[in-house]
Amino acid sequence: MEFTFEEIEGITEPLERTQAAHERLSAFQEAVTELTRLRREGVEQLQAAGWKPSEIAGHLGVTRQRVEQIGKKGPPPARAFLGRGSQVVIAVGEKTEAPKEGGRPGGPAVATEDLVAYETLSHLARDLRMDVLFEGISPPGVFDTNRENLVVACGPRLSPVVAQLLAGDPHLGFAKDADGWYLVDKNLQEDYRSPSDQGESADYAYLGRLPRLDGRGAFLYMGGIHSAGAAGAAHWITNNLSEIYAAVGSKTLFSTLIRCEYSTAPLRVTTSDRVSPIYRRETP
Repeated sequence: MEFTFEEIEGITEPLERTQAAHERLSAFQEAVTELTRLRREGVEQLQAAGWKPSEIAGHLGVTRQRVEQIGKKGPPPARAFLGRGSQVVIAVGEKTEAPKEGGRPGGPAVATEDLVAYETLSHLARDLRMDVLFEGISPPGVFDTNRENLVVACGPRLSPVVAQLLAGDPHLGFAKDADGWYLVDKNLQEDYRSPSDQGESADYAYLGRLPRLDGRGAFLYMGGIHSAGAAGAAHWITNNLSEIYAAVGSKTLFSTLIRCEYSTAPLRVTTSDRVSPIYRRETP
């Protein structure tokens, strides 16, 4: 419930007044964070276009020194790639464990590689001043896409929702034949098969922004041919955040392919590179 300042001040019950003030303060703090990011982005864009700090200062009614501070302080513009606000939800696909001793059914479990992807993105989000909420996508893989600030790491084998949305990508996608799963560049008619199937410590992943089922936005998605691919995609985002944000912003639907190499025991991604064009499509 929203209140004006006067309405909050006029609430006589202390708990209700405190709750109302807290809710509005939280909303204002989120707004301040996002507006600060947008202001910094605008200053950076103007300077890149050749504007001098003194010229920008004249339009903002501040000093040149203040403009220089604005261009350095506050959340980096690329923060918006993960979403807006103070929290991001990272949803990870779960598998069903094998039956336990005594015939007891196994519970849901997350692959170690997917946990590495989650931890990598969590560190990035926290560095960008965002709280992180973990969410498991339990079998049979149905989850709510219709939320802001959602990141999903789950292959199409684990989620029919993911499989359905990936099928709508005219440029890239997953495919399967007698030799197993692989990724396809439909434009270049090129297949990408996982080197890990041949014993190499490397994999490919799909990285993109998929449309929500309600048609009112999109969510960030990554999925490898094998689980290590998702960790590689998270590694690539962390090391190329400004590049991908400059290319697709915060809303544009896109897809690209990432190749990663990794070491094991424990799993650690050592390199990640983009191996396909960044394909854009119409945003819902």
